[in-house]
Amino acid sequence: MAAQKGEPNVLLKLWRNKETRSVIIQILTMAVLFAFFAYIINNAVLNLQALGKTFSFDFLNEPASYDINQTLIEYTSRDTHFRAMLVGILNTALVAVCGIILATILGFLFGVIRLSNNWIAAKLVYCFVEVTRNTPVLLQIFLIQGILVHTLPHPKQAASIGDAFFLSNRGMAIPRPIVEDGFMFTVIAFFVAIAGVIAFRRWARKIQEETGKIYPVLTISLGILVALPLIVFMISGSPLAFEVPELGRFNLRGGWTLIPEFLALWLALSLYTSAFISEIVRSGIMAINKGQWEAAGALGIKRSWTLRLVIIPQAMRVIIPPLASQYLNLTKNSSLAIA
Repeated sequence: MAAQKGEPNVLLKLWRNKETRSVIIQILTMAVLFAFFAYIINNAVLNLQALGKTFSFDFLNEPASYDINQTLIEYTSRDTHFRAMLVGILNTALVAVCGIILATILGFLFGVIRLSNNWIAAKLVYCFVEVTRNTPVLLQIFLIQGILVHTLPHPKQAASIGDAFFLSNRGMAIPRPIVEDGFMFTVIAFFVAIAGVIAFRRWARKIQEETGKIYPVLTISLGILVALPLIVFMISGSPLAFEVPELGRFNLRGGWTLIPEFLALWLALSLYTSAFISEIVRSGIMAINKGQWEAAGALGIKRSWTLRLVIIPQAMRVIIPPLASQYLNLTKNSSLAIA
């Protein structure tokens, strides 16, 4: 009888515990969602069977029968749907990575300029941000594509940089890397160098806090990042070559060609997202107490150093959460390429 009377008390204690109750609610929610989706999928399978069709992924092994202009890997219309899906994933990743890099650089630059004492520069960036943010990104893609197609020269008169990069109304031709055996050792060395740089920076910071001695962290870090992979690359026999594009009679041959549609999408998404990032950066900097600027100035620290060493590190906790949202928006907006 005592055990039976004690059971409700144990369950009640578990339910009254905030963490336990939260776990129970999450488990029940996941179970309900799983049951709901299982019902939907089962219902779809039964309806397809009633129509004489089967639910499977075998279609991925069938020929795609359509072409894709921009590809990072070899692809023809005779390849499977799975191969086409892989090409699409790689293209999305390429646009997202390139766009995030350019948008972040421009966004931080514009955000800092908005707060500069240069009135002309601040107002020019203000006009750019307001116009870009309030214009549909699809319209910007079409506008940039039209500019690229109608203003760039024909392949015969393509603008070249060092006879390795060519820019024309057919796109931008760049050298294509050809990886050979042994290159993986260089990749491993690069990641080892990154780990070494992180360890060195922590050690240098600790020494500075304990003794006040300052090491040239940036110079040494760059040396580690360049020297170690380069040494491994040379020892392994330089297992990387480049296929340089060449100007043919009517068109460019060899290398990688980034078509105008890709360039337009990349530039439009980068500029559009950079306008939002600039406002995020500006708000993050303005969120820092003005006394931080005054304290750094009282110590004789230059304004540029104050921004880099005092303000930006504190502002990052405000900047990062909305910055991640803009990265996701850029990735999702890459689907506008189909237009």
